[in-house]
Amino acid sequence: MTDQDSTRTPYVANDTPHPWRRFVAVGDSFTEGIGDPDPAAPGGHRGWADRVAEVLSQQVDDFAYANLAVRGKLIAQIVQDQIEPAVALRPDLVSICAGGNDVIRPGTDPDAIAAQLEDAVARLSSTGAAVLLFTGIDTGFTPVFRPFRGKVAIYNENVRAIADRHDCIVADQWTLKVVQDMRFFDDDRLHYNALGHHEVARMVLRALNVPNDLESMQPESLPVRTWREARAEDLGWAREHLVPWVLRRLRHQSSGDHVAAKRPEAAPFLRLPENR
Repeated sequence: MTDQDSTRTPYVANDTPHPWRRFVAVGDSFTEGIGDPDPAAPGGHRGWADRVAEVLSQQVDDFAYANLAVRGKLIAQIVQDQIEPAVALRPDLVSICAGGNDVIRPGTDPDAIAAQLEDAVARLSSTGAAVLLFTGIDTGFTPVFRPFRGKVAIYNENVRAIADRHDCIVADQWTLKVVQDMRFFDDDRLHYNALGHHEVARMVLRALNVPNDLESMQPESLPVRTWREARAEDLGWAREHLVPWVLRRLRHQSSGDHVAAKRPEAAPFLRLPENR
């Protein structure tokens, strides 16, 4: 499916420069940019939001961008810690992607999670800012998260209903088929890599109807592996990523404990071409 063929987010390029001057992003690791190391900031992360901010900043003067997202956060924590600080920054465009960490926890209710999301969206939209929401990715392609596919689908329908009620823009990951491929994911099999974040940025710009020159990036072909090599890789992944994740859940810990937002203040954003 090409950008112009999407039925959920039809692309109609703006005839005039986009109207936004202050973009604030809130959420969890997806919006922080985990999986997409930033070569311009050793130890830092880039991600789709930085990539979108770069494009927006190049098209208008006096553009500012803040990113309050912190990895590992549940929706209640995002509502408590990020919504009012986001409002205080007086954005005219605000993105919120929250609830994914809740949905993939056993025993959680996607309807109850969506109710918390709507409270946050109501507060953000009350400021007059344009609000950008995200559906979750279709997890049917990955054995690890396939069992949560039904919950994600239910949550997505809630997200679309919330968007209708509060006149929000929807960036639809569920229909973004190109990223339903493990080559667009980091080694942890949970977060997008640079290719994945790049494709999400293209999707967001399409949803915002912002013209841009970002082109689709093709991943390298997967090497041919024997059954034994594939199982050895699975065991390595389990030791390095799955077991620590389970232990954090048992200890009521989060990967975002003691992590601060990477861009807590709205400031100009421009990346040099060679770092793109």
